[in-house]
Amino acid sequence: MSQADPQNMEQLTAEGKHLIFKLAEEEYGLDILKVKEIIGLMDITSVPRTPDFVKGVINLRGKVIPVIDLRLKFGLPQAEYDERTCIIVVEVNQQGQPVQMGIVVDAVSEVQNVKAEDVEPTPSFGTELDTKYIRGMAKVEGGIKILLDIDRALSSEEIGDVTSF
Repeated sequence: MSQADPQNMEQLTAEGKHLIFKLAEEEYGLDILKVKEIIGLMDITSVPRTPDFVKGVINLRGKVIPVIDLRLKFGLPQAEYDERTCIIVVEVNQQGQPVQMGIVVDAVSEVQNVKAEDVEPTPSFGTELDTKYIRGMAKVEGGIKILLDIDRALSSEEIGDVTSF
């Protein structure tokens, strides 16, 4: 029995429908099955002693949900929020439990179907860069969409235990 190549498995699982959104000038894709809803920007309550990229929490129909600014999480410069800025509520797996979190993005574009043959493995950027949260690079419409593994991007090791609010 042959051993499956983990990089190939990531590439296969990157196939399917993705919500495309913008951060800075780049477009990213998020597995549509991870998306619970998209909401406009709302009042975010700050929580002391959290990393800069943790904007705080929101009350979404009686449920307290932590909100992460994905720009800051990825080391991009902070931007003014505008009418296109929104929060994507995602369900991530943290320590075996489903947890809802909000991610602030510059704009949501569309839902796009990505075929396996259009997904390239994440290129190697050397040992200094951590790209484990990137599932692959989708070549679509003459450009590239960075496909995210939102479970890894928002892992509890990465962001601390903000899900206990």
